[in-house]
Amino acid sequence: MRELDALLVRWLERERPRASDEERDDFLRLLDCEDDRLWRWFLGHETPPDDALDALVQRIRQLPP
Repeated sequence: MRELDALLVRWLERERPRASDEERDDFLRLLDCEDDRLWRWFLGHETPPDDALDALVQRIRQLPP
């Protein structure tokens, strides 16, 4: 999905350079999730089962376009 790609690229460009190793690992785990599930998380219809992933999703959602 292009919309997901845009959100994830935004984090890569803006946040990855200063992200901790743990945040980078969380991002890689996020990429392993199915697109449908990611989309529901980013739309706020569901919450990731993992607190670290939930925190990352929330940070990505708050990044300005």
